[in-house]
Amino acid sequence: MIVLDGKKTAQEIKEEIKLKVTAMKGRGERVPHLAAVLVGNDGASLTYVGSKVRSCEQIGFESTLIRLEEDITEEALMQEIHKLNNDDTLDGFIVQLPLPKHINEERVLLAIDPKKDVDGFHPANFGRMALDLDAFIPATPFGIMQLLERYKVPTSGKHCVVVGRSHIVGRPISILMSQKGPAGDATVTVAHSRTQNLAELTRQADIVVMALGIPEYLTANMVKEGATIIDVGITRVTDDSHPKGYVIKGDVAFDEVAKKASFITPVPGGVGPMTIAMLLQNTLLAREWRD
Repeated sequence: MIVLDGKKTAQEIKEEIKLKVTAMKGRGERVPHLAAVLVGNDGASLTYVGSKVRSCEQIGFESTLIRLEEDITEEALMQEIHKLNNDDTLDGFIVQLPLPKHINEERVLLAIDPKKDVDGFHPANFGRMALDLDAFIPATPFGIMQLLERYKVPTSGKHCVVVGRSHIVGRPISILMSQKGPAGDATVTVAHSRTQNLAELTRQADIVVMALGIPEYLTANMVKEGATIIDVGITRVTDDSHPKGYVIKGDVAFDEVAKKASFITPVPGGVGPMTIAMLLQNTLLAREWRD
């Protein structure tokens, strides 16, 4: 069994980006600039955005954090996005989700210029990705594809079951894994909360991608020997014995499933770190595509 180490792989990708940024500086070129918009004071969002800003500093990117009050109006937020769309010093920006309930997330995401949409959530980028054209791929699926490729996980002709159909993970990874490429050419089945024979499907799968959001849902009796298991789940589970009062759990019962798997991602330290690395990769692409 091989653990797909997202932390180590993400660091390798950051080092590769850092070399390119150093070369840009050496040529007197402007370095990539990423901005993050954070509305309110959600603890998890603060942690994620802080990690993204620190990663920018590590590799030599410019970064800007725009903090807005929880009670900002939707129109005022739209004006901020309009400013960022028209800021020529900026290559890409993200609006950290979730947004407060009084703001329409879909309207906000649609307002982002697709050329600066380094989260890859805009329909223009999703459509280009589906057509196998140059596009910003959503960072989590992009990270999964990089893990599969860099660890040389066999995917060609394999049966992949994706559990979850979100626009951020499930649907895009199902498209990417069916396309031609070093981590593609798989036969893909998309399952979800309404799928009636889920365990039967996962037991047939060579590759299982879990993006359901239910802690330790996938157990050993639901997978076959030698399967590749990708765990996208990340849930805080209350644990009074832990100093933080909670532990992070994935969608996979790791200890028991790992005994049957050929490749498996841990939680934490698997897909999570890759997500930030691929956001940085998208920002580098945004900078390069502007030339």
